[in-house]
Amino acid sequence: MEHRQLKSFVTVARCGSFTRAAELLDYAQSSVTAQVQSLEAELGTRLFERLGRRVMLTGDGEKLIKYADQIIKLFSEAREVIGGSRVSGTLSIGAPESLCVYRLPDLLQKYRRLYPEVSIVIKSGGCPEMTGWLREGTIDVALFIHREIKIPDLIMKTLVAEPMAILVGAGHPLTGKAGISTGDLDGENLILCEAGCSYRLAIEAMLAADRAQPASVTEFGSVEAIKKTVISGLGITLLPRLTVEREVADGLLAELRWDGPEFNMVTQISYHKDKWISPALEAFIQMADEMGNN
Repeated sequence: MEHRQLKSFVTVARCGSFTRAAELLDYAQSSVTAQVQSLEAELGTRLFERLGRRVMLTGDGEKLIKYADQIIKLFSEAREVIGGSRVSGTLSIGAPESLCVYRLPDLLQKYRRLYPEVSIVIKSGGCPEMTGWLREGTIDVALFIHREIKIPDLIMKTLVAEPMAILVGAGHPLTGKAGISTGDLDGENLILCEAGCSYRLAIEAMLAADRAQPASVTEFGSVEAIKKTVISGLGITLLPRLTVEREVADGLLAELRWDGPEFNMVTQISYHKDKWISPALEAFIQMADEMGNN
C-alpha cells in the first residue's frame, strides 16, 4: 500500500471523478486509474462504484478513507519533521469573508515574505462550518469573529476585540437620533449576513429579548453586497467596524450610536487540541498572536 495509491484514492473520493482527480494531482487519468486498481487488487475489494458519471465509494471504500486520511497526514508530518528547520509544506486556513478581506491579507503578506516555501490554502466559511473542518482535519487553523467562546476539543485563543457598527445609508432618518437601541429597529428593514453568522445571532437575540420585530430581513453571503445594499438606502446593517471604515470616512455609510447591549465580539484563532503543530502552523499561530498584541 503506497502513499501515491492512497493519495489518488482519497482525491477520487473527494472529487467523485477520476478525471477531476487526475487534473488536481497533475497525473494522467490512466495513472490514477491504475493506482486505484492496484490498491483494490492488494486489498481484494472494490473501493468505488460508478453511478452514471458519478463515482461513489463502496462500503469498504468508506471504511478505508478514514485510515487513508490519517496515513497521508502522518506521512506529511513525518516529511516536514525530517525536513529539519526549513519551514515548508501546506497550511490550510479557515476564516469568514470579513477576515479574509480585511485582516488576513496583511498577515499573509508578512507570512509569505518570511516563509515563501509554504503553500497556503484559504477556505471561507461560517463558525459551524469551520468548527467541523477543524475536527475533520480539512483545515489546520481557523480564525473566528464571535463572542469569546470555548469549545472542548479545540484550542481557542483571543487575538483582538472586534468593535461592531450599526450602519445606515447617508440621509436615513435614524442618523438624526442621538442614540439608538433595539426598539429603534422595530419595523425597520435589516440587511444581515447569512443565518448562523455570530453577529447576526447576537442582534437577533437582542431584538427577540426586547420583542422588537424588523419589517424584513434580507441576507447576503457577502459583506460587500451588504454594504452596497445599505448605501442604496434599503435597510440597516450590523458589521464589524473594520469592514466599513472607508465607506464611513467617505460619507457613504453612517454609523449610528448604539445604546443597546454590548456585542463583545472578538477575533479568535483556533486549532484542534490533538493537531500536530507543524513548523508552518506554529509560525502562523505566533504571527497571528503578534498581530493581536499590536
